[in-house]
Amino acid sequence: MSSLKSKPTNTASTKVVLAAAAVDVVLILAFAAIGRDAHHREEPILGVLLTAWPFLAGAAAGWVIARAWRAPFSVLRAGVPVWLGSLVGGMLLRALTAQTVVVPFVIVATLALAVFLVGYRLLIAGAARLRSR
Repeated sequence: MSSLKSKPTNTASTKVVLAAAAVDVVLILAFAAIGRDAHHREEPILGVLLTAWPFLAGAAAGWVIARAWRAPFSVLRAGVPVWLGSLVGGMLLRALTAQTVVVPFVIVATLALAVFLVGYRLLIAGAARLRSR
């Protein structure tokens, strides 16, 4: 006789997952907007989207590969994979679509995306530790 019982899932609530994904999207868009503004580029909205899409696609790949929805605010289970996915995937997609990929940009993107995508998760982890004391 088969059982209808299923294993409990370790997935965070839908609201938490959507919140983390939304923060990632907003921060990647902010990264693209800051970069475009620093270089005085035209077409603010379309330009930001054109700059951001490879990094957004890479971040999405990072989410899927790491199954980040299980612990979307975790530094190691979500933050680092989403950061590396956005960075590596973003740079590969930029190269494949004939967008600029130069060493100074890779360095800036590495640092900025780390601060954004891992940084806010570190802040959340720190706040949770303080609350638990």
